[in-house]
Amino acid sequence: MIKEITSKIIGQLRQEDQFPDWWKSSKIEVPFFENEKLTVIFMDFEPEHDKTFIEEADQALTNFLKLNLVDRNSISDLAYRNCKDFLDAVDFDEADQPLRQIKNYNEIWNFIHPTEIYVTRRPYKEHDVYLTLACECDWEQEHGLQLVFRQGKQLTRISDQDGHLTEADAYGKPDEEDELLSNYNIGTMRKSTHNSISPKVKRTWWQKLFVPNKH
Repeated sequence: MIKEITSKIIGQLRQEDQFPDWWKSSKIEVPFFENEKLTVIFMDFEPEHDKTFIEEADQALTNFLKLNLVDRNSISDLAYRNCKDFLDAVDFDEADQPLRQIKNYNEIWNFIHPTEIYVTRRPYKEHDVYLTLACECDWEQEHGLQLVFRQGKQLTRISDQDGHLTEADAYGKPDEEDELLSNYNIGTMRKSTHNSISPKVKRTWWQKLFVPNKH
């Protein structure tokens, strides 16, 4: 017998046959991606063992569904950085030329295609609820891209889809050394950079951290 659970935000979610601790909703409109319709999956959830998960997941969804195009554009530089780091690490491919010709960070979203939303509890540390926006992207076709929002509020990781919610978990380091997660923990919002890509543009925060200044 197929079971269902009820979210006050997105309605009924049906238990998946293959993964009994996965629960899938009907498609909902997502303002972050200009109202594109995506399914939501509550993942690694056993109702009898986690009595507060649905309430916490609903709050994360409420938070995330308030984010819009302006919020998306505020992290365009991070998405572009993920693309550029990948292209710099692989052999030149003519098919990647449209990516290399991007002039404005916001253009990167033309090459990112959301597929599902996953809501799950972090298995380590604070056991908070995280919302993951899983995407396909034109530069990393094998592993795709994920945007992870702690409590659905604020981006705390952008990476390929590697099964980890935080950089700290992925690389076995303290939360304090995970920059985006640490910003959330101390209540700091990162500042987005200027959208134009040009040799004259000021060094971004990530360039200051990871690229030596030759001058």
